Amino acid sequence: MSDEKLLASAIKTLELENLGISSIVSALAGELGDEFIKAVEHIERAEKKGGRVIVSGMGKSGHIGRKIAATLASTGTPAFFVHPSEAGHGDLGMITGNDAVIGLSWSGESAELAALINYTRRFNVSLISITSNNDSALGSASDVKLTLPKADEACPHGLAPTTSTTMQLAMGDALAIALLENKGFTAKDYKVFHPGGALGASLQYVRELMHKGEAVPLVGPDLQMSEALVVMSEKSFGCLGITDEQGDLLGIITDGDLRRHMSKNLVDMKTRDVMTTGPKTVSPDMLAAKALEIINSLNITTLFVLDDNKPVGILHLHDLLRAKIA
Repeated sequence: MSDEKLLASAIKTLELENLGISSIVSALAGELGDEFIKAVEHIERAEKKGGRVIVSGMGKSGHIGRKIAATLASTGTPAFFVHPSEAGHGDLGMITGNDAVIGLSWSGESAELAALINYTRRFNVSLISITSNNDSALGSASDVKLTLPKADEACPHGLAPTTSTTMQLAMGDALAIALLENKGFTAKDYKVFHPGGALGASLQYVRELMHKGEAVPLVGPDLQMSEALVVMSEKSFGCLGITDEQGDLLGIITDGDLRRHMSKNLVDMKTRDVMTTGPKTVSPDMLAAKALEIINSLNITTLFVLDDNKPVGILHLHDLLRAKIA
């Protein structure tokens, strides 16, 4: 194949899969939308009873099911995958009456799901199906039918699951995010399940990286600059925070302020005469990645950390680099 034909093939595949997802969006305006809301309710009901979401599927649907279970678990909805063939050989014992089961099968006729379907009906376990066939064995038995619109596979022979698995995955993502948003799952909650790697680093908070206590360069407004410069040099942040008697931050002195006030009498001036008021600050509960965004946008290297207008720390660009935020 020529390069042009290879690119044309790729574009055609993506266009067909995009059509599949677009058809789901349209279907959510009708009966599928009603069933989607019911699915969220069944899962939340299971959670309130201490249950989990059990995801199962065979073949390519099984691979998608594993991803859906992982996404649910990482976004605050306890979930895991049970292989349908193993279910009939003892793994049904992993499922409790408080759980909700999501079964995936594009045709809805995967024979391997029979044991799982029968078990949920026997013990009154919520069964949610993601299939394209509402009248299939899986669809007919389900309490909630997330019936996806028919769609052409991107495979030119119409055999390899491509568009169909993309649509299943998209529906799983839609469920996970709806559940996340409905329960108010925050970035702080998300970090609990993602402590490692670049994602874990990006979810650190300013309070975890800032310098505190005696390390913070703070002086009063009436200190002579001759003394203030000594403190500024000792603390090594290239700046000074100026606070009033109540400990509130009044302003900041930076290297730029020193250059602007450079004269023979600089050392005799008071800090209040040199400081810049209204400096940019951050909260200890801000994500460190957001603080880095502020530092970059203002082309500065440090930020004072305020709690109720009182400096509780200072954050330097180097702290963010060491934490691999950048």
